[in-house]
Amino acid sequence: MKKIIPLFVSLFLLTSCAELQQVINELPQPDGTISNTDIASGLRQALDFGVDKQVTKLTQKDGFFKNELVKILLPEDLQKIDKALRDIGLSNLADEGLKILNRAAEDAVKEATPIFVDAVKGITFNDAKNILLGNDNAATSYLEDRTKQALYSKFRPVINNSFTKVGADQIWSNLITKYNNLPFTNDVDPDLTEYVTNEALKGVYTMIAVEEKDIRNKVSSRTTDLLKRVFALQD
Repeated sequence: MKKIIPLFVSLFLLTSCAELQQVINELPQPDGTISNTDIASGLRQALDFGVDKQVTKLTQKDGFFKNELVKILLPEDLQKIDKALRDIGLSNLADEGLKILNRAAEDAVKEATPIFVDAVKGITFNDAKNILLGNDNAATSYLEDRTKQALYSKFRPVINNSFTKVGADQIWSNLITKYNNLPFTNDVDPDLTEYVTNEALKGVYTMIAVEEKDIRNKVSSRTTDLLKRVFALQD
C-alpha cells in the first residue's frame, strides 16, 4: 500500500487552508525542492502527455477500430441485426457497418485537443494536490469533469457529418430495413449518432487513463525530471 494513503484520507478532515498546506509540506520530497508550482506543473505535464500520446492515436485510421480498449461495438439492438445478417450470408455488409461507426469516432476526436489544452491550463495547485493524492485515474476524472460537455457538443455534429460523408447513414438505413423486414423480428431504430458520440467520449478518457496509470506506477514512464520529482511524492 502506498505510504501516501493516510495523508489522502486526512484531506477530507481538514477545514482550513493552513492545515491543508501543512499536509502538503509534510509530503516526502526527495530533493527538498518541490514547490506548489512544481506540483501543478507536473500534473499539467502528465495530462498533456496523455492527450498528445494517447488521444492523438485515436484520430488515426483504425485508431478506434483496431484498438481493443476502445473499439466501438454495436449497441444491443444492432447486435441482433448483425447476427441476423450474418446468418443470411451478409457478413461483409455487417462488417462494413461496424467499421464506419469507428471511423466516425476517429474523425470526431480530432476536435478534442484544443478543449483538453484549455482544461489542462486551468489546473490550480489545489486541483493538483488532490489529483496527486488520488487514485490511478484521478487526473483523468478531473479532465472528464471539465471537458465532457464541451467534447460532446463538438463530437456529435462531426460524427453526424462523418456518417453522411461516408454514406454510413444510408448503409445503416439499409441494414436496419433489411433486418426489420425479416420475419419474426421486432423493429429497431437506434440513434447511432448519439451512441457513437458517447462511445467516442469513453474511448478518449480510457486512453488518457492508460497514460496516467503508467506515469503513476512506472518510473520509466516519467520521462522528464519534473514528472520524476512530482510523482515520486505519491510512490
